[in-house]
Amino acid sequence: MNWLRYFGSGSLCLLFLALTACSQQEVRREPTVKNIILMIGDGMGPQQLGLLQAYAQRAQHSIYSGKGGLTAFDRFAAEGYVGLSNHWPADALVTDSACSASQLASGVASGSEMIGLDQDGNPVETILEKAKIQGKSTGLVSDTRITHATPAAFAAHQPHRSWENEIAEEMLSSGNVDVMLSGGLRYWLPATANADPAVRGALERRIGEPALALVSKRKDSLDLLSQAERRGYRLAFNQKQLQQATGNKLLGLFASAAMQDGIDYHQHRHDNEPSLAQMTLKALQTLASNPKGFFLMVEGGQIDWAGHNNDAGNLLHEMVKFEEAVAVVYEWASRRDDTLVLITADHETGGFGFSYSRYRTPEAKALPGKMFEHTQYRPNFNFGSVGILDRLYKQKKSFYQMWRQIERENSEPSARQIMQVVNDYSDFKIDLEQAKAILAQEANEYRRKGHKYLSAEYFPKVHDFKEFYVYGKDVRLDLIGRALAKEQNVVWATGTHTHTPVPVIVWGAERYARPFSSLSHHTDIARRLIGVLNESAVSDTKR
Repeated sequence: MNWLRYFGSGSLCLLFLALTACSQQEVRREPTVKNIILMIGDGMGPQQLGLLQAYAQRAQHSIYSGKGGLTAFDRFAAEGYVGLSNHWPADALVTDSACSASQLASGVASGSEMIGLDQDGNPVETILEKAKIQGKSTGLVSDTRITHATPAAFAAHQPHRSWENEIAEEMLSSGNVDVMLSGGLRYWLPATANADPAVRGALERRIGEPALALVSKRKDSLDLLSQAERRGYRLAFNQKQLQQATGNKLLGLFASAAMQDGIDYHQHRHDNEPSLAQMTLKALQTLASNPKGFFLMVEGGQIDWAGHNNDAGNLLHEMVKFEEAVAVVYEWASRRDDTLVLITADHETGGFGFSYSRYRTPEAKALPGKMFEHTQYRPNFNFGSVGILDRLYKQKKSFYQMWRQIERENSEPSARQIMQVVNDYSDFKIDLEQAKAILAQEANEYRRKGHKYLSAEYFPKVHDFKEFYVYGKDVRLDLIGRALAKEQNVVWATGTHTHTPVPVIVWGAERYARPFSSLSHHTDIARRLIGVLNESAVSDTKR
């Protein structure tokens, strides 16, 4: 068809201009990502997320009942996209947090327990470092230690995750992280703090009240806090100082080692420790002042620790604590169109799950339905009472805190003492024979002299899959979990990690978010995030 003849030259020009204007309008409407928020539930597999969802939606006394049983995960998933991700290392089947976070940070395959390295041991540039080069602000938040495996992998490059003194030095000297909020003060204090009263006094005056434990893990006289101040960081050591802190560089260290566990937080909410949600909000407020945007990683790190200890009650509390931080991010991001939020995990821990059993099989009962007019309802097995969810949330101390109390009371605990403490703080009870089994030991057939966890001559006795319970005397915590398991309708596969693919929930503009709704690997996720970051940098240059 001769379009010029059909429309006439003037009409065709008008049509062309209209189409061009529409096209330009569509381009203008398409939002550009300026901010990337990566949230990592350490140890949070699908089953840990399922525990939170079951509690939120089905527990009679759920703290989410006023929200219709909905969590912030539900809100992000409903408005965004959901996928799954594998996380295996370059040279093995199962990952640890350091390797997995290194892969999430760089998009490059890494090796077990490495920090910010490729599988051959070479440093690789992370998304946080790339964001800093582009002029964005950067932040790391965790409820473990700022030098722990996950945050470290985004801002350091070390042969092993245990090199936390070196990680602290590198995080500070690189200048790549503007906001660091977590525990781990002991790696920032000079070794002289352990013996020199003058040094301790100066630190106490700097930190203020309430005082933190001033025990250094360093082997040198480096005072990283003073160095941080010289580099322009505002320091915070408690909740009040965090709230009052101003400026665009912030170092907050709120515990000597790890911060409060989930149960301790929900029971006491110590004034000296901000919550994970409060740290997340402060990081957002601080980083958002940069017109070029920011990259922020937030870790709910103690989900993993509850899984390692086979502690189902504390696992639920840790998931709630992480959800509070996810809710803060939702409230902040939902008012914007320039932010991409991705929630995932580094791996699953513990092989947790509810399961049905032959213990306490149900009694027959009548049902009003037509098909039960002449017979009774009697399932063959115990499929687990919904009431278990409220009872898990009622636990008053984590297994770790229970054991600390036991050891404070008696350096050589008795079975009766263990039974008493567990039964005082758990809604599920153990008997004396179970307590004796928790204390039982056997020769450590896998003993390795000098090994951090396997050097002991004797090891807690585990009756099945014992090779997968590795953390020395802490295995007694797992034995508490196993003693309670039949009452909780809970099974645990391991005291370490599994290869289970983990959830990916991504929220933001469709063209950026949709590609994550697939079955992928953490290196794929990182490369996609870096692609979004690079596109953001190009958009910045055009503005």
